[in-house]
Amino acid sequence: MLFRPEASENAYYASWFWLTEQGTALMGLGDEWTVVGEPTLSTDAPLQLRIEKDGIRVDREIGLDEDYLFTFTDTLTNTGQTERLMRPYGSIRRHGEWKDFLDAATPNASKDRGLVHLGLVGILDGGLTKRSYSKLQKGEGVNKSSDEGGWIGLTDKYWLGALIPSQDLPFSTASERRTRVDDTIIELRTVGTELVLPPGGSITSVNHVFGGAKTVDVLRKYQDSMGLPRFIDAIDWGMFYFLTKPFFFALLWLNNQLGAFGLAILAFTVIVKVVLFPLYNRSYAAMARMKKLQEPMKDIQERFAADPQRRQQEILKLYRDEKVNPVAGCLPILMTMPIFFALYKLLFVTIEMRHENFLWLKDLSAPDPTAIGNLFGILPFAAETVKNIPLLGLIIGIGILPILYGVTMFALQSLSTPPPDPMQRRIIMSLPIVFTFVFGGLAGGLVMYWVWNNVLSIGQQYIIMRRNGVETEFDKFIARRFGNQSEA
Repeated sequence: MLFRPEASENAYYASWFWLTEQGTALMGLGDEWTVVGEPTLSTDAPLQLRIEKDGIRVDREIGLDEDYLFTFTDTLTNTGQTERLMRPYGSIRRHGEWKDFLDAATPNASKDRGLVHLGLVGILDGGLTKRSYSKLQKGEGVNKSSDEGGWIGLTDKYWLGALIPSQDLPFSTASERRTRVDDTIIELRTVGTELVLPPGGSITSVNHVFGGAKTVDVLRKYQDSMGLPRFIDAIDWGMFYFLTKPFFFALLWLNNQLGAFGLAILAFTVIVKVVLFPLYNRSYAAMARMKKLQEPMKDIQERFAADPQRRQQEILKLYRDEKVNPVAGCLPILMTMPIFFALYKLLFVTIEMRHENFLWLKDLSAPDPTAIGNLFGILPFAAETVKNIPLLGLIIGIGILPILYGVTMFALQSLSTPPPDPMQRRIIMSLPIVFTFVFGGLAGGLVMYWVWNNVLSIGQQYIIMRRNGVETEFDKFIARRFGNQSEA
């Protein structure tokens, strides 16, 4: 379903050819090969082909494995009387305007272009090379060579079509944009080193084409078995790759141990909390001390209401005397933001998360499928119908997880010291509502991570507050609700 013949709509295809010493193609797409043996290609039986042109006979065997790696084994025989110089030539082409042909392979891919790299990707001389589809169609291509192996291809969100030359010989690469009356073509090419073919002699060359899903285990298998440099970097790990990669392998290991990616995400959240435990402890202790200073700060604000400069000086003096750092509570946020973006990227680009279900989530990489508008599945119509209602769908299309996130964020805020300024306090109190709607469109697995993270943070912060003798809003609520009963 990824590759499509030249005559089809949004054609996408790849093959290997040969160039003569004059730089002309020995064979092309229009040439007919003779089938030798069975005409069907399968993982159990390779396809045997033959063609003879210009004094050169090519006996080709195309093998295919279960993960869509095509192996082109060509044996060239010189049937003439003079020495020939031949070079392997790989080509991968994609037809159409990129916004159209992307959706043919990956629905909504054109909407994803700002979040994931779509276009040319490859490793040449150990370096990562990228060009977006939009740049390729503007003619901003690539022209490089590699002496240390490598590969080059076209990548979608989850799928990759790649040319893999022989890794023990140098090769050059180039990209080209072609236009026809009603068509646009992007082509990637690789040209290998000249091979000497004596009169009556034969040579054998092995090259590959990959056309399948960017599953990490599959890419890593070829990376190790074929010596392909950084083949797993066909996945767009993002700017936080130093976090995204280890996070993914940690989740993959946890999934293998627990049997579900949902459980793996919950366990991973606990691990992150344990690693950041000392930082959170210091932060929450500082926040507890800040909460104890609410009354003195209120007194300073009232006494120096007409003198803002003096008020600020007195507040800073209070901080120094009590050894309180007002920004200490922000440190966990600064630490967790890269983790947030790494997990967001991870859940978005890795096909392993696609269609992984957990509890009511049908796909951990997609938004929560429940909605207020259908009473979270009780009413007999799909949540997607509710979410697509203009404007109103933004409100009644919110699912269970985003609501839980808003609730836990509000509970976490109640344990922190509110800002002294009334306007700032109103802004802070509105954030749980704002983030409920923001998180409504994010991957369910990511929102689940943050809900569980908030629950753990609430427990940790409450314990630290009580140890420091601070009465929280929760304690005040309990006192108001059950105070008389307690006294009785």
